[in-house]
This record gives sequence, C-alpha cells and structure tokens, in this order.
Amino acid sequence: MRAALLSCVFAAGLSLVTAPLVPAAAQTARAAKSATATAVGEGGKLQESNEWTVGIAGGLLEGTNIRFAAEMAKVLDDRPNLRVLPMVTYGALGNIEDLLYLKGVDVTITSADVLDEFVRNGTLANIKTRIRYICSFYINEMHVYVRPEIKTLEDLAGKKVSFNTVGSAANLTGGIVFDRLHINAEKVFLNNSVALEKMRTGEIAGVVHVTGKPTDLFAKFKPEPGFHFLPVPFARSLQDYYVPTKLTSQDYPNLLKPGESVETIGVPQVLAVYNWPPETERYRRVARFVEYLFRRFDQFKQPPFHPKWNEINLASSLPGWTRFRAAEELLASSRRPEADGAEKQQFDQWMNARAATGGRRLSDEETKVLFEQFQGWMKQGGGQPAR
Repeated sequence: MRAALLSCVFAAGLSLVTAPLVPAAAQTARAAKSATATAVGEGGKLQESNEWTVGIAGGLLEGTNIRFAAEMAKVLDDRPNLRVLPMVTYGALGNIEDLLYLKGVDVTITSADVLDEFVRNGTLANIKTRIRYICSFYINEMHVYVRPEIKTLEDLAGKKVSFNTVGSAANLTGGIVFDRLHINAEKVFLNNSVALEKMRTGEIAGVVHVTGKPTDLFAKFKPEPGFHFLPVPFARSLQDYYVPTKLTSQDYPNLLKPGESVETIGVPQVLAVYNWPPETERYRRVARFVEYLFRRFDQFKQPPFHPKWNEINLASSLPGWTRFRAAEELLASSRRPEADGAEKQQFDQWMNARAATGGRRLSDEETKVLFEQFQGWMKQGGGQPAR
C-alpha cells in the first residue's frame, strides 16, 4: 500500500515537473522563429544589406592578396550603393572553387596559372568557359627559403619541403615550378609559421611561399644563421605564365645584405569572376563592382596603399583567359582612338628597331600582349622600354 502511494506521488510530481517544459520549449521556438528581420519589420534593411554587397575571396592572412582585398573594401565602399567584404580563404586554388561553390563569393584573387592546372588535372569541367577575368593584377614572387646545407634547388630532391597549406598559391605555383624543373622534393603542406619552426629543428629543409614582396612572413622574420633564399631560374619551361624577377635587400633588409639580390620568378595575379549571364542579378552586382574599381583606380596608387597597385595596367590582356563582359565594355568605352593611334605608331617603330637587332618574330597574340605592356610602360615612365 505504501509502495503504491509513493508510486502515485512520484508520478504526480513527475507530471508537474515535465508538463510545463513542453509549452515553454514551444514558446521559445516560436519566439526564435518570429525574431527574423522580416518579421520585426526590417525587411527593407535586409534587402539593402545584401543587394549590392560583393564578397571577395582574398587568401591567407600572411599573404598579399588579402591585403589587396581589404584595400578594395576601403576605397570602393559606397553603402548602400556598394559594399565590399574581403574574406580570408585558402588561396589561389581554393579561391576558384569558392567562386564556383561558396555562397557570398562574387570576386576572387587567384593566379594566372590556375585554369591550366584545373584543365590538366581534369578536376573542374569546362573551367575556361565558367570563369572570366576583370583584369590582370600584380606579380606574386616565388620565395624559396632553406636551411644552411641547401645550396641549390637540386639539393631539395628527396627532402621535405613545405608548400604552405593545400589550396594556396605556393601549393599551386610552387608545385608546378618544382615539377617543371624536375625537383622531386617530398612535398608537405603546413602553415608557413609552423613550417619555419620545423626548419629550425631540421624536420624540413625549406619553405616555398608565393606572394607579393615584401611579405610580413619574411620581412618580420628573425634571421637564423645560414638560412637563406634560393635563386629560381627562369627556365624555358616556365616562360608561359611566369616572369623573371628578384628579391632584394630593399625588400628584406633583415635577410639580405645591402645591395644583395636573389633571382626568382613571379606569377601574375588575376581578379576573377564567374561568367554570369548579363540578365542576372549577380552579373549586375559584379558589373557595378567593376565600374567602381575602374573609376576609382587612381586612388590605389597613393600611400598608404600597397605599392604593387602601381604595377597594374587594367587594360593588359591575359593569355588563356577571357575578360568579363562588363570590364571589356568599360575598357572599350574609355579608349581614346587618337591616343591608341599615336602609341601604335610608336610601338611599330619600336618593333621594327627590335627586329633589326635580331629579335625573333612574334605571333599575333604575343604582339597584342606586348603592345598592351608597351602602353603600360609609356603611361608609367613616359618613355619606351629597352629593346
């Protein structure tokens, strides 16, 4: 009897404890569901915040690309007409995948060699018809930093070398360059800061970093006895997308002696977008971004912005890529026929003089690219380049 009474009391108590929980949970769920911007009368603000916001996939925090994305956000901001959101991402390879698949990514900074790499691997179908470029950007230099016992790239064969994290520019360009130069290193993929620590302990032989110089990773790095940059030769196998360049003591006074320099190669960066049809909302959003970028471009050439903005010629062609329609139309509308005619005449004279000194005959595509570079040289220095 006593047991039965206790059982009844326990059941009654349990019902008193649990019964209020169900409606309370339901009330909480209803409150959360109703607390949206639209439900509380902020639908207009919701639309305004998203309608003209453009997301840019930049790259890793220690890279130059994320700084460029942040600087574009500063200069192009004109809310509510345009807002630019820079995003920390994995880098050149990952940025293309983000452009294709990640919500909120409208523009990306990547490397000129990325499309051919996807074509070679067959990992992304019809990639050259799905991606367009706004303009060719600045040059990212290849940094190969190694331990004292490593004297040449060939010495890295069979040794552990870090190519930054998977998806990064070092992963992409560094891997391509090592393969083309037949340097069979054991590739590992570590964050650069971690990799440099492992260099100190001898766990890895070197670090490959592909980014615009000077980069904080090395500019603020405490020099280790014997650690040094390796030269990267501008071999024939690298003459499609890459350019010869150098790292100097002005770039890294903490790592190079005054007047010292190290030959290396660089890869052009690209401001890329998805090939949206012109009638779509995403096309109109990116087209507005392009318009703001072109109209305000001169602002980037002044301090405190990165000095590499001065390397960029918005009209430069990029072999293997197709320009985004809105960018092509803006460039066409801004060209002055009389200026183009005068520059073309100067270019033809320069080409004739070059041919007279034994320069090889160029293809039509090479001539077009060289003419656009010639225009850039004339604008920057007011004089013709050396033959």
